[in-house]
Amino acid sequence: MDRDRWFALARRTLSGELLTKEDGLTILQAADSELLALLDAAFLVREQHFGKKVKLNMLINAKSGLCAENCGYCSQSSVSEAPVEKYSLIGKETLLAGAQEALARKAGTYCIATSGHGPTEPELEQVIEAVKEIRATTPLKICACLGFLTAQQAERLAAAGVHRYNHNLNTSAERYPQITSTHTFEQRLETVQEVARSGLSPCSGVIVGMGEQDEELVELASTLRELAVDSIPVNFLEPIAGTPLAEKERVSPSKALKVLALFRLFCPDREIRVAGGREQTLRSLQPLALYAANSLFVGGYLTTPGQEVSTDHQMIADLGFEIEER
Repeated sequence: MDRDRWFALARRTLSGELLTKEDGLTILQAADSELLALLDAAFLVREQHFGKKVKLNMLINAKSGLCAENCGYCSQSSVSEAPVEKYSLIGKETLLAGAQEALARKAGTYCIATSGHGPTEPELEQVIEAVKEIRATTPLKICACLGFLTAQQAERLAAAGVHRYNHNLNTSAERYPQITSTHTFEQRLETVQEVARSGLSPCSGVIVGMGEQDEELVELASTLRELAVDSIPVNFLEPIAGTPLAEKERVSPSKALKVLALFRLFCPDREIRVAGGREQTLRSLQPLALYAANSLFVGGYLTTPGQEVSTDHQMIADLGFEIEER
């Protein structure tokens, strides 16, 4: 496929046309020799909607381990033997200090994440109290990731000032039982829909590299497009020692970039965030990710480190892009 045909895909997307499963497979199965042309087409769409702005997000692990779920990718799960810290929900002062750190990192969104099936009433109240103070004293947007929610819990978070709620689909409906058995894909789907009904901005994404086929990735891109989620974090599996998926091989940097191009072309005006595993998966090709994606996590993830924040800032500047702080 020559450059003109990739740009034809981009122009179809920009005209409002929904790309098909066949289009998605063409993107994912592109020859590596065509990768730069594909990213150039993805950038045409990215630039149309976001210019050269890059949104930064900071994530705080507000409750670690102590989880009864058996997600095979997660170092905090009940089946993990990984040596991770285990602690209950951190106090309000620590959450407030995290908000200040987010500002220092030039993040516009502060993400509060907890392990577990869903928040208890005391945990929910503690998060709500912290959110109210953060919203009153900083310009930060708040994203919460607290597990499964009821309609009432979602409404309370929205009323407190939470802007966005993250609940990833992670993998396809077909593969889900191979990854987790303590809850279902349908439960995750329902939570994303409940979040949207509550008035919270829905954030939902994927973990690439758990054995899925290209057809499954295209299916996920189509599902997230249908859900009209506002933000899509694209994680790349970190094969953590002590977890059931520890022996999985990382996807190649070129495949990771094709996945990012897929999500940009399928969801042209949505925030596409390069999330967990980007440093180890993309390695020296990290800057190319921002030709498709328009958002990054900075400073690390739940139980795995990221690269230096200053390195991310420099990478953005070297590309001629600009951090969107607010």
